Amino acid sequence: MVYDTLLPMLDERIRRQWAAAEAQAYGWGGLQAVSTAIGMSATTIRRGLGELSERQANPGVAVSGRIRREGGGRKWQTELDPGLSSALERLIEPATRGDPGSPLRWTCKSTPHLAVELTSQGHPVSASTVWRLLNAAGYSLQSNRKTKEGADHPDRNKQFEYIATTVQDFQERGQPVISVDTKKKELIGEFRIAGREWQPTGEPVKVLIHDFIDKDRGKAIPYGVYDLTQNQGWVSVGIDHDTARFAAEAIRRWWRKMGVKHHGQARELLITADGGGSNGSRSRLWKVALQELANALGIPIQVSHFPPGTSKWNKIEHRMFCHITQNWRGRPLISHEVVIHLIAATTTQKGLTIQAELDKGRYPTGVKVSDDELAMVNLKPDEFHGDWNYRIWPTPKKK
Repeated sequence: MVYDTLLPMLDERIRRQWAAAEAQAYGWGGLQAVSTAIGMSATTIRRGLGELSERQANPGVAVSGRIRREGGGRKWQTELDPGLSSALERLIEPATRGDPGSPLRWTCKSTPHLAVELTSQGHPVSASTVWRLLNAAGYSLQSNRKTKEGADHPDRNKQFEYIATTVQDFQERGQPVISVDTKKKELIGEFRIAGREWQPTGEPVKVLIHDFIDKDRGKAIPYGVYDLTQNQGWVSVGIDHDTARFAAEAIRRWWRKMGVKHHGQARELLITADGGGSNGSRSRLWKVALQELANALGIPIQVSHFPPGTSKWNKIEHRMFCHITQNWRGRPLISHEVVIHLIAATTTQKGLTIQAELDKGRYPTGVKVSDDELAMVNLKPDEFHGDWNYRIWPTPKKK
């Protein structure tokens, strides 16, 4: 952008007058468009318009308007109160709505209510400042859109709050918290992958017209484990079936390759997971597999499932999977090795690192768990929605 190039050479007055000139040239709506584009307040641009009008009315006469010294003016509220942003995020997080994978998120709490709550917590702030902070953090006001069928579970928001509180409790006590899920299965071969990548003009990567599975190459089943505290991820890329034992094995591999390094002294483990799929809340095999895992790790495993239809709220979706998808956009996944390398090469500016490994194990479907086998699981349901929240203790060793 031209403004970014010229910015170091412009003083405060010239900046607002330059913005004002651009707004005039833009025409109707120019003031708001320029304000949004360069981050200068509309009030400042209006002041620049006034100075330009004065210049036009009195050509040859120096235009009034002071220039502040470097560093002058009011400090940003976040500079005066470093804890303000994190306090606002804590207020919003349990009640955030929408798809967190999107660059825009939104909250159902009004800015005046948020300002009152922040002030009561020792962060005096106005509603307009809250609005600016929300906007800078990627939130916006959104209207309702009819896209869903059926009703939400009546305890959906209570479960969100339960998960948020439980995660915070574990992290404050220094205990590991992971978010798990299966990423979309991908066909291996010269198939089209959504997205675009820089290529010489007129030389796109050629792929097959039809997406019929290549029996020799098969498919990739990425099961991910995201460590919320360490901002690190693990992905086991399976080649057989997405079952509960495959999911539990992925968690075991994460612990052995990554988790034990940071959480070797852990006394318990919290898993947040979707309500369906291989790690579903109703899956008997998932609970049996977790019992085996708890026995192997020697610590109790607490599980909290997200309510039905809310998988996008799972942290792994918008803190890890979306970045993997972005990293391999437009690249045909021609082999499992390519999948592993692309996943492991995924990073973010916030320090995300991921390790990946191919799991060649066989995980047959249709495994039945009898009532007697389920009864052997050392499971204690929570008082609130024990079907979604429960703890599995290691089986006591026989003397």
